[in-house]
Amino acid sequence: GVTRLLLTRIPFFKEIIVSSFSCDSCSWSNTEIQSAGRIQEQGVRYSLAVTSRQDMNREVVKTDCASARIPELDFEIPAFSQKGVLTTIEGIIDRAVAGLEQDQPTRRATDQEVARKIDEFIGKLRQLKEVSSPFTFILDDPSGNSFVENPQAPQRDEALVVTHYRRSPQQCAMLGLEVDARPPDAAEDLRDEVLQFNTNCPECNAPASTNMKLVQIPHFKEVIIMATNCDSCGHRTNEVKSGGAIEPQGTRITLRITDPSDMTRDILKSETCSVEIPELEFELGMGALGGKFTTLEGLLKDIHDLVEKNPFTLGDSSTASRTGKLQEFIGKLQEIIEGKAQAHFIMDDPAGNSYLQNVYAPEEDPELSVQRYERTFEQNEELGLNDMKTEGYEPEAASGR
Repeated sequence: GVTRLLLTRIPFFKEIIVSSFSCDSCSWSNTEIQSAGRIQEQGVRYSLAVTSRQDMNREVVKTDCASARIPELDFEIPAFSQKGVLTTIEGIIDRAVAGLEQDQPTRRATDQEVARKIDEFIGKLRQLKEVSSPFTFILDDPSGNSFVENPQAPQRDEALVVTHYRRSPQQCAMLGLEVDARPPDAAEDLRDEVLQFNTNCPECNAPASTNMKLVQIPHFKEVIIMATNCDSCGHRTNEVKSGGAIEPQGTRITLRITDPSDMTRDILKSETCSVEIPELEFELGMGALGGKFTTLEGLLKDIHDLVEKNPFTLGDSSTASRTGKLQEFIGKLQEIIEGKAQAHFIMDDPAGNSYLQNVYAPEEDPELSVQRYERTFEQNEELGLNDMKTEGYEPEAASGR
């Protein structure tokens, strides 16, 4: 016979190899799939609530090591019992029915009771295809290379729950992976995982979820990025917190904007950082806009929106002279964003936790200067450092009792 191989990519998933064998003599044919990538860092579990005939047509990638379950029938296709396949939910049920029917003639001749029970179970499987009542389809793959289609991608599918999990030592051994006997480092786990916790939307107060990720910025330090997305009203917000302590000295970063490519520089503005543009006589105090990890263009656009959408500056109550000055300021700021004007961009952070990308790193950047300075008493007071005592407080606490 002839075996044909096709390397293809499934949208919102990954590359797979589809192989097809056909024999001209007896007309037998067979298809299977293999993952074209490596075993993933985590296993994956898909749980789909099947409620309509459309759900039966969802594409499914089931690898050799994946198991499929339908809890309502107490039915399971164990791992390594079938070859990998690219099919649909209905196709998986059909393959299960075909596998059960294969030895039914022999069973009817040897054990009629077992054959009768299997016939009843086959009838139940076939009824699932009509979706007369909802059922749950669960696909569990320790290798992380299986997939169930989301027809609403990239939007969220309410009927499909995708869970990523850490493989057990038994699952690693089943996949032929070496099991590390050392206990996992909690800090490393935080770097590799996106943590999620429940909160309320700041706009509509509906239940929402906040994602948190620990990120290492090259040539700087670790930061914590937090993002909140509300499914009810669509409100989205993100914030950046420093992952380290307050630095011994403050930092003043000055960038001379001379080229449109400067707009693509990564920038970390902590919540204690103030921003200044001398050419526009503009200064943004600490705390405004919160902490952000974005590009220089993104931060300037946020400043643009902050000024333009402020009802107290450009609203009905503003005077004509103030409106004219602010419109002139917005126009000059837009010229800087578009690279039509040169300017100095200054970030002053007493806590030393802000950062502006050096595109020449690790060499010196001719347009970027970073100055370290000793904080004043007022700056330490604003950061709460004057009353903070981290050493020698234990004996005093003990004597106070």
